[in-house]
Amino acid sequence: MTPPRPLRIALVAREPGHPLLAGALRLLERDGHLTAGQDEPADVVLLKARDARSLRRAEAYERAGVPVLNSAAVTARCQDRDWMERTARAAGLPFAPTLGGGVLAALAWPGPVVVKSRYSRKDDLVARAGTAAQWHALAQAWPDEPVLLQRPVAGDGWDRKVWVVGGQVFAEQRRSELEPGGPERRPWAPDPQERRIALSAGAAFGLQVYGVDLLPGPDGPVAVDVNAFPGVRLQPGAPEALAALVLRTAGR
Repeated sequence: MTPPRPLRIALVAREPGHPLLAGALRLLERDGHLTAGQDEPADVVLLKARDARSLRRAEAYERAGVPVLNSAAVTARCQDRDWMERTARAAGLPFAPTLGGGVLAALAWPGPVVVKSRYSRKDDLVARAGTAAQWHALAQAWPDEPVLLQRPVAGDGWDRKVWVVGGQVFAEQRRSELEPGGPERRPWAPDPQERRIALSAGAAFGLQVYGVDLLPGPDGPVAVDVNAFPGVRLQPGAPEALAALVLRTAGR
């Protein structure tokens, strides 16, 4: 019996050497599979980028019938935080409520809020405006930025990061970017409700590799962000989970 030919895995990534990608590819190459060169024929594509050029490359693969993790359309939609909240709520997932939005300089301070760029991207705006002075400082620095305003969720200064790779859950806590001080991380295991929210988000958003940021709300955990193909680092077993997902996607 002739053994199946090696898979060709293509990367469309802003950071091809990211530990999750590099670790998964090492495992796949160890088993004889190949990494395709840029725009070469492939059997599976890993899309870890959100810029327009990368999305067009992923769409070209999809038109050729090649599966992309995650799809270009879903990756693009997940940048829109308004769509994100509406999609989460339609699926029955608890999500931080949005109070409004618009161009920041044209808005009046509505009281204590978290201000977020409507479109998620690297170095976007995520800040707390607890006072009018903080609000005006943000409006001066980001006058033309389309934003959403979220009601602050009372927490303990730690974000609950949950990552799902092919149905496997990984997690840790990180010091909130809204809190002063340097970045910190600590081990953490989600409880059954938090796991259920994270796993349900995959079906709701059409994602196979994604992250969900949770905070402990007064009535239980609340999601505040969903990310397509996030930067999962220092999580034992995550590269193995991604390599297994690639094989399943290719029918191996």
